Amino acid sequence: MTHTDKRTRSKLDPDTVSDYHLDTQVGFLMRRANQRHLSMFSDAIPELTPTQFAALAKLCELGGMSQNALGRATAMDAATIKGVVDRLRGKALVTSAPDPEDQRRVLLKPSPEGWALFDTLTPAAHTLTKDTLAPLNEAEQTIFLLLLNKLT
Repeated sequence: MTHTDKRTRSKLDPDTVSDYHLDTQVGFLMRRANQRHLSMFSDAIPELTPTQFAALAKLCELGGMSQNALGRATAMDAATIKGVVDRLRGKALVTSAPDPEDQRRVLLKPSPEGWALFDTLTPAAHTLTKDTLAPLNEAEQTIFLLLLNKLT
C-alpha cells in the first residue's frame, strides 16, 4: 500500500486512524515554546545569541574556568562551546590565559567589556524570563520551572 493509499484508507476507515496528534506531543510543544522564547530573546538582547549570553552569564556567575568546564556548565557540546567562545573572544567579551596550575589548560574569564555588557543586559534577561512565563500564573510558573528542572 502506498503512502497515499494509507492516507485515503485512514480517512475512510475509522479503525485505521492514528491517535497520534502532533499538536499534543511534548517535543512539538517544547519546540514551539522555545521558538517563542528565542524570538523574544532576539528582540530583547540583540547583542548576543542565546548561547553566547548563556556562556557569558555562566562565566560572570562562576568566574574563570576552562572551555570544557564552561561547556558542561552550559550544557553545550565541545564543538558548540568552542564556536561560542571564539565569537565571544572576537567581540572582546572573554579573555583567555594559561592555567597557572596546568599550562595545557586555558582559563576563560569575562573581560571588563564582558562584565559591562552582562551588567547592562541582566535587567533585559530578567524581563525576558518574566515575559516568557507571562501566560502562566505565579503558581503555574513555579510548577513549570520545577517540572522543567526535573526533565533536565
